Amino acid sequence: MTLNDYYDREIDAVNEPDRPIPSGLVRPWEALVMTAALTVVGLVSAYLTNLWCLLLASASCAISFTYSTRGKATGLPGNMMVSTCVAIPFLYGGLAVGGSLTENLAIFSAMAFLVNTGREVTKGIADVEGDSMKGFRTVAISMGPGPAAWVSSAFYATAIGVSAIPYVLDTVSVWYIPPMAAACLGLTYSTLSLLRESSRENAKRVKRQVLVWMLVGLIAFLVGSL
Repeated sequence: MTLNDYYDREIDAVNEPDRPIPSGLVRPWEALVMTAALTVVGLVSAYLTNLWCLLLASASCAISFTYSTRGKATGLPGNMMVSTCVAIPFLYGGLAVGGSLTENLAIFSAMAFLVNTGREVTKGIADVEGDSMKGFRTVAISMGPGPAAWVSSAFYATAIGVSAIPYVLDTVSVWYIPPMAAACLGLTYSTLSLLRESSRENAKRVKRQVLVWMLVGLIAFLVGSL
């Protein structure tokens, strides 16, 4: 994420001027030093855990670096790169404790991928001005804010559908239902809000809301596994 801030410093000066680099709080070379340090510590930690964790961490690192350097300009494929890095930690957690990749881990990882991809498309609506300056082919730039809202909503709706699978398969307890229902209702509210108004300001509100619904969804999986 620090490397991404380094490469996005000119865009952030337009879209998010309060971020560390454009605000002057952090200098570009300091961000590169921090990137290198965190990468080394992360990969060494993965190596000390087990081989599978090292392989998964290395793959995540490669995807993250590819996105930061050239993937963002590709639009939806770039959004999916980010979402892959968001989904991987849940699989990593299972491997870190020497466990297998269970159905619940796979399902929640898929939900994280879907919701975050929707959020990335939503974020593209909010960032049109800065992304246009760099010639990025985001969904919002290629198709317009309205169609981008529909694309984003399709990912949210698919995630809501996937959320029912663990209960249908009887791999979670009844305690899974209340928080997951709250997360799905919240996500539905944000989706409808975005479809009604696909402005930059509302897209920024929705992308913040979605983070809250993702947290509630995580709580659902935690309590549902008890």
